[in-house]
Amino acid sequence: MTIVATSPTPDADQASAPFPEQAEGASSGRTSTARQLRDERTADCVLELAQCTDAQEEQRLRTRLIYLNIPMATALASRYRNRGQSDDDLEQVAYVGLCSAARRFDPAVADSFASYCVPTVLGELRRHFRDRGWVVRPPRRVQEVQMQVLRAQNAMSGDLGRDPTPAELAAHVGSPVEDVVEALAVRSCYVPTSLDKPVGGEHDAPSLNELLPGAADGSAAAEARMLLGPAVRGLGERDRRILRMRFFDDLTQREIAEDVGVTQMQVSRVLTRIFSDLRTAIGDREG
Repeated sequence: MTIVATSPTPDADQASAPFPEQAEGASSGRTSTARQLRDERTADCVLELAQCTDAQEEQRLRTRLIYLNIPMATALASRYRNRGQSDDDLEQVAYVGLCSAARRFDPAVADSFASYCVPTVLGELRRHFRDRGWVVRPPRRVQEVQMQVLRAQNAMSGDLGRDPTPAELAAHVGSPVEDVVEALAVRSCYVPTSLDKPVGGEHDAPSLNELLPGAADGSAAAEARMLLGPAVRGLGERDRRILRMRFFDDLTQREIAEDVGVTQMQVSRVLTRIFSDLRTAIGDREG
């Protein structure tokens, strides 16, 4: 079930809403009175669900649980704003969790729907960020530590009246300080920094893009030399001589063949083998 929470006009809402709480609109849902009324209706719905023996009526009651608690799911989704995901996407994920909670809730095991629903919705939101929220995906270990650190940070900030230090967070979650620092640093993986963002606080500071190496500064050639140097040194003397004549002295294959004392076809085959050896050597170094 996909839920799209809208705020239609009162007349249209009253005409189309299958449940009274759906017709109350979003404005009344923000008041404490409306919340108390919603909690009471949820409790009544749970009580009816516990006594229900008709499958069709049970489905209607579970659907009513969903409509009653849409504001709660929306509020839970708002905790994850400004992390690179649109509000609409977050709310839809929260509604998926709400539907799942309403479908699986057993009033014989728990009499409070909220205590069952909240962890389910939060779990759905966390899975969404774990699977789809990363622009740059860090290792799974770092993701798990980050979730622990964020929960600890929210809890400790209220108790301490300030943001906890990495050492305090590490002691709370039972992880090394280095892991906590790394977990805090990967927040930027949700929303990467723009290359056009100025570096530093000055108005005329250069952008990050202007500071990155480009083709004009020879960085590509330097990288190629770093990769090829060890691989070329691993070749035989004759192979290195042929490479030098072909790519540094700019000789043709016919000229190389005359100098070395072989045919042009043999020079072509030797070059093909050299290229294959170099690719293998570079692949082994990168692996």
